[in-house]
Amino acid sequence: MGVGEWVRPEIGAMAGYQPGEQPLPGQRVIKLNTNENPHPVPSEVLEAVREAVTAETLRRYPVPDARPAREAAARAYGLDPEQVVVGNGSDDLLTMVLRTFVGSGADVVAPAPTYSLYDTLTAIQGGTYREVPWGVGGSLLIRAIVNADPALVFVTRPNAPLGFACGLDQVAGLCRAVDAPVVLDEAYGDFAADSALPLLDDHPNLIVTRSFSKGFSLAGLRLGLGFARPEVAEQLDKVRDSYNVDALAQAGAAAALDHLDAFRPNTEAIQRERGRLTAALRERGFGVAESQANFVFARAPDGDGRPWYEALKARGILVRHFPEPEELAEGLRISVGTAEDNEALLWALDEIAGK
Repeated sequence: MGVGEWVRPEIGAMAGYQPGEQPLPGQRVIKLNTNENPHPVPSEVLEAVREAVTAETLRRYPVPDARPAREAAARAYGLDPEQVVVGNGSDDLLTMVLRTFVGSGADVVAPAPTYSLYDTLTAIQGGTYREVPWGVGGSLLIRAIVNADPALVFVTRPNAPLGFACGLDQVAGLCRAVDAPVVLDEAYGDFAADSALPLLDDHPNLIVTRSFSKGFSLAGLRLGLGFARPEVAEQLDKVRDSYNVDALAQAGAAAALDHLDAFRPNTEAIQRERGRLTAALRERGFGVAESQANFVFARAPDGDGRPWYEALKARGILVRHFPEPEELAEGLRISVGTAEDNEALLWALDEIAGK
């Protein structure tokens, strides 16, 4: 027998998740392709991580359930620690959700376009991933989701890769209408006008996931939070990998959550630059919808994003191009960088356009 015979059929048939391109060590680029925060982490958080680097901390296992970070999250968001699960990045939380609720043959549904990892995680579980379209203006087609009879529903809000946010009233309506867990992925929630966390009390099937990679400038620590009713969080915790969040990440998480105000200037700077970048791209003929994330999706003037992506890359500027589906292939997803990064991007676009 060879490898093909040893591997589960679901794994052999699937394609692995493809993350955004990472520059080589020492390669100097303007990196606007993976939605990292362009601003440094506040000093209070950096100091907390430094203080956690001791021989004793590194010798011992971390707190198994990340209790200090969970308590800090509860303080920050007005919840109970028993409603909080901490993950090794929000992707870890998504894996816990799939392990808990999705078995072989179960259907997972998401409005598309959306985060492609949902499909990958569903395939690993042996489930069936189905997509329904977004409605006009990024609204939820609740009846189409319900008719798919899902075991689990994913909704990304703000949406990735387009940046819009469906109404919270629609999220509440979906939770009432579907007899399944609804996972609201708020990876970009720190840049949005509102959050679904206040809906948790009234909707026992709602699970909200959030990331430290975007708003908190902590992508390198791999941290995520899951919020749910206590009885749901208890089930998620059963499938959590033991010691899934290391001691340094736990220290960084607690410090970040205890110093939310320190992040506000960075968040506001990104929101201002998002508006300026949107207007500047529109002036250059790109079709850019309003975004509530830390990126914009810009449809190319000629309807083909690939040549623009390649020309920018040749100039040392990385943005994200999705070769499919067709509606995404038309454009580029561009992370909002610093003012200097964004000016360099616009200058390069003008050069490519021959202006």
